[in-house]
Amino acid sequence: MTIRLSDTPLLEWAGDTLAVGLFEDAVELTGDLAALDQKFAGIFKELIAEEEFTAKANSTIFTRVGAVNQVKKVILVGLGKPEALKLDTLRRVAAAVAKVAKKQKTKTLGISLPLWNNDPAATAQAIAEGAQLALYQDNRFKSEPEDKGPQIETIDLLGLSGQEAAVTRANQIVSGVNLARQLVAAPANAVTPITLAETAQAIATEHGLQVEILEREDCEKLGMGAFLGVAQASDLPPKFIHLTYKPETTAKRKLAIIGKGLTFDSGGLNIKGAGSGIETMKIDMGGAAATLGAAKAIAQIKPDVEVHFISAATENMISGHAMHPGDVLTASNGKTIEVNNTDAEGRLTLADALVYADKLGLDAIVDLATLTGACVVALGNDIAGLFTPDDAVASQLEKAAESAGEKIWRLPMEDKYFEGLKSGIADMKNTGPRPGGSITAALFLKQFVKETPWAHLDIAGPVWEDKENGYNGPGATGFGVRTLVNWVLS
Repeated sequence: MTIRLSDTPLLEWAGDTLAVGLFEDAVELTGDLAALDQKFAGIFKELIAEEEFTAKANSTIFTRVGAVNQVKKVILVGLGKPEALKLDTLRRVAAAVAKVAKKQKTKTLGISLPLWNNDPAATAQAIAEGAQLALYQDNRFKSEPEDKGPQIETIDLLGLSGQEAAVTRANQIVSGVNLARQLVAAPANAVTPITLAETAQAIATEHGLQVEILEREDCEKLGMGAFLGVAQASDLPPKFIHLTYKPETTAKRKLAIIGKGLTFDSGGLNIKGAGSGIETMKIDMGGAAATLGAAKAIAQIKPDVEVHFISAATENMISGHAMHPGDVLTASNGKTIEVNNTDAEGRLTLADALVYADKLGLDAIVDLATLTGACVVALGNDIAGLFTPDDAVASQLEKAAESAGEKIWRLPMEDKYFEGLKSGIADMKNTGPRPGGSITAALFLKQFVKETPWAHLDIAGPVWEDKENGYNGPGATGFGVRTLVNWVLS
């Protein structure tokens, strides 16, 4: 599919389907829309009245208009109230239009939407992102694709000529999101720690990044007892992935993004039981997927920021070699951990990854993890939890997420709650009491960052969508990639 920028007037555009945006409670047609309606013999006014169309955000109606001016169909799409227009409104509106147009077997689609904040570049990027994300399909594991109909071949963004750089940026970001989607959606027999390492190597080869894959022996030399404790039951080797992007010029900042990389989580000897969602545990590497997706996008955008992409990748399995509940592990910073629940394994892998990153001389670290069900209970399926003791990093991530259209909410790091992690025989336990479970998980991670400003994103909820929701779902969402890219570029 090709996205083109067009300065063709609305009245003169030719193609299969033309989509036009209208604001809520102000659906009177004026200007070019009124002229277009007159050209189509008043069909817009008639359709709006018949359908009682109020132009609520993302709502759509469409009609066939014959072949007047070589346009066959018109889609009217609601923008919501003018004062509530956000970048993500345009992203989601474009997604709604793309889905309707595809169902109508459109090959050439024209989209006419208002500018956000008088910013044509941001507007073009948001529309291009939304349309492409909505049209994403993953048929890798089906013998035949379910959708055998024609695909949209060309999308013209009307009134946005000259914004080619913005569309290129959208394409780069979408490529990263879709990589993350593919990794999360793939079953655990298709995406393994080896696969993640190979993906990192492929990104490095294609885009000129540096890559280092630490094998089990390398991790042993670094004292990564927490990570290796989780990995010891799997027949597949653990892979500690370190992918580095360095700009050609002097880097204005040095950052790290760490993703939890559990390609399957059985729960270990504290095995997940019926109703636990064990069959979905292929998604437990959603943080690593977002990390690699961000790496792919950043490698193409080439900002003047040095970024380290890190994941301690393994499976959490059951065997005669598995760590036991009650075992004591020693992380690479010397901290000892009593394992009172082998199903709280992600924080153990992240512990050694954080120690590793903390030694790189960075300006900030962000980790992403499908870490706790407690965060889903607190914030639901659409919102990720943000934990950080650093207000500046929190503000950066909140702004990045707002622009990306990805919802995050800062939760407290109540130091008093660390009392629940205290152990009688080690420095700490890996889980605390049930109340405040996402907070104690974040406090656990905090013990492994000594010098660097750090934030933790618990993405257990939004990494997967059970039903269609705008440009996401059903399935893997690629959550986090757009926020991470925006954070790096900020």
